[in-house]
Amino acid sequence: MNTGQVAKIAAAAACDVSYNQAANGHLVDLFATLPLPGTPEGREFWRELRIAGDHAVAYIDPANAGGPFFNYLINGNETGIAGRVLDFLGELDDSRRDAVTEVIGGALRDSTFPASGRYLGKLWLRDAETTAWHVLLAGRRTHETQDDRERFLEAWSNR
Repeated sequence: MNTGQVAKIAAAAACDVSYNQAANGHLVDLFATLPLPGTPEGREFWRELRIAGDHAVAYIDPANAGGPFFNYLINGNETGIAGRVLDFLGELDDSRRDAVTEVIGGALRDSTFPASGRYLGKLWLRDAETTAWHVLLAGRRTHETQDDRERFLEAWSNR
């Protein structure tokens, strides 16, 4: 492997770290649009979400995840929140997902977003799912697949 190839691999790894940090920040921003735990609105929102999403909500519920949920980011476990978000969404069947969409959309509609609640709820879930996937994928590349990336670049450059 020559110096140029090593430089490309290093640049790609640096992009992954930056992207992972940005995606995690975006997950935090998504949760920040929801009613805050500990407030009257937040207590009502999370109660409704637990009813709508049943046991799946335990993955993201502040009563279960608590403060450490977002401390994962600070402590360097960037995939902790992403994994929990995907576990939450993966546990929802179609009817539960629709119910969760309504609850989240209702909360977003009551804030500053000027669209229908159902549509906003769908956007929030879709964005959370895609962003969590990006976090996991970028984290995987950074920590587990350096050799895979080198083989990939070598194979593609020889074609």
